[in-house]
Amino acid sequence: MKKKVIVNSIVLLVILILLYLVQSLLMPKYMTSIREGNLIAEYYSEKKDHDVIFIGDCEVYSNISPVTLWENYGITSYIRGSAEQLIWQSYYLLEETLTYEKPDVVVFNVLSMKSDTPHKEEYNRLTLDGMRFSASKINAVKASMMDDEEPITYLFPILRYHSRWSELQAEDFKYLMCRDKVSHNGFLMRADIKPVNYVPKGDALPDYRFSDTCYDYLDRMTKLCKDNGIRFILMKAPSVFPYWYEQWDEQMVHYAKENEIEYINFLNLSEETGIDNSTDTYDGGLHLNLSGAEKLTRYFGKILSEKYGIGDRRNDAQLNEIWESKKEFYYDMKQKQEEELMEYGYLKSFGAKPETIDEEN
Repeated sequence: MKKKVIVNSIVLLVILILLYLVQSLLMPKYMTSIREGNLIAEYYSEKKDHDVIFIGDCEVYSNISPVTLWENYGITSYIRGSAEQLIWQSYYLLEETLTYEKPDVVVFNVLSMKSDTPHKEEYNRLTLDGMRFSASKINAVKASMMDDEEPITYLFPILRYHSRWSELQAEDFKYLMCRDKVSHNGFLMRADIKPVNYVPKGDALPDYRFSDTCYDYLDRMTKLCKDNGIRFILMKAPSVFPYWYEQWDEQMVHYAKENEIEYINFLNLSEETGIDNSTDTYDGGLHLNLSGAEKLTRYFGKILSEKYGIGDRRNDAQLNEIWESKKEFYYDMKQKQEEELMEYGYLKSFGAKPETIDEEN
């Protein structure tokens, strides 16, 4: 009887290992395209000792450089960002992050206040597939699903990707067990340049008030930070598109005042940050490029250092060793991208998204 139990256990273990390997093979790898799909998962391999956590959509993972923040101010940070990240996803990612660490400051980018319904499964997958199993992930899945989705497919992705057999490519086998790191503490580097040719004006809306759903999750983030003794900052990145309405800005100003937190609209600080729309964006103003992100980060770092009193930790030998390695990876990628740009001109598009992903994020 005991021998039978052992044999059955071994058989079950082998089956589970095989299922795991098949699932790993069939899931998208996001290495040669849509690199955003790796951002959420990369967090778990990091040392969890960050002074600042950034939460939000492309306006954080494209616009803030943690390496620049460390180099100039000795501040450690991580960006838990993803493409088209919805506000409830931001809340549950923050909730999950606080089970790993308690930063001094959390910064949330407010662009997602404009959306109170899920957009498409592809975006959900870029955020949720990378999350580890937890109560936060389960709740994020429930809040995010489209009408035709099933929650179990997020917990067992093989049920979603089982039909990818015919689409498998060399990278699916190459990155079966592990993937190359694509981000710099959540920052997705783009060194190419595409200047802003025009600044779009927003169409009139029937109602400018943010939805109760969005306010509910913003309230939850505010409370979560206050309950944990974390200072909470709202930011609007200096992207000229999507259009940021004055009425939206007024609501954020009012919310920050009512809740005794800070709101910084970097659209109004172009002179102070030094951002130049002819050189500091890679896609006509939706996102900053490397140059623009470094400028914004240096300005923001001064606020975090002087106003919020986050100390300089560059005298910590252990941290210095960790961040020297991060700097080496950062500057190696920067050099590689710049060399490719010289070779291809400015037509080379790093990690360009396919047609299934909108150009907004």
